[in-house]
Amino acid sequence: MRLHFIRHTRPDIARGVCYGQSDIPLAASFAEEAEDVRARLTERLEGRTPTRIYSSPLSRCRRLSEALGYEAPILDARLLELNFGEWELQRFDEITDPRLQLWYDDYLHVAPTGGESFTEQAARVADFIEELRDELAQNEDSSACEVLVFTHGGVLLSAGLWAGWYPLEEAFSHQSPYGAICTLEL
Repeated sequence: MRLHFIRHTRPDIARGVCYGQSDIPLAASFAEEAEDVRARLTERLEGRTPTRIYSSPLSRCRRLSEALGYEAPILDARLLELNFGEWELQRFDEITDPRLQLWYDDYLHVAPTGGESFTEQAARVADFIEELRDELAQNEDSSACEVLVFTHGGVLLSAGLWAGWYPLEEAFSHQSPYGAICTLEL
């Protein structure tokens, strides 16, 4: 079984704005970026047809799924980006919350006010992967399964962490660019 985690394309938002689970638009270059993702995904699939398609509920992920011809993905909230709680849609340099420094000091374990920590996000992504692996192993020939997952950068990091590609402390040095495809073989 192969799980292809596909990060959404570039959003249309100013740098330095905390947008995690906010539903924001995509950049004007979306069509070009989506075609680039299509070409790389087609190569990665090697002629195989995806068995299942999943997406974060946010429009920036669903829109990419739809642009690639997958118009009815299964939406799963475990595929959402990190929840920044009260910091959503604020510029990091304008956040006055005293917890911000605590988060900067330990963003792996400290949650933004009203949000979640990276370790909490990683746990929900691990839950998604393990549940899917177990379900497909029981119901289908899992060795032939190709699963597409349209999602966010933090989810790609969490999937790599689950796969053991790097330790927790090094996760953020492995951030993927917009439109990246991360494939796990289970």
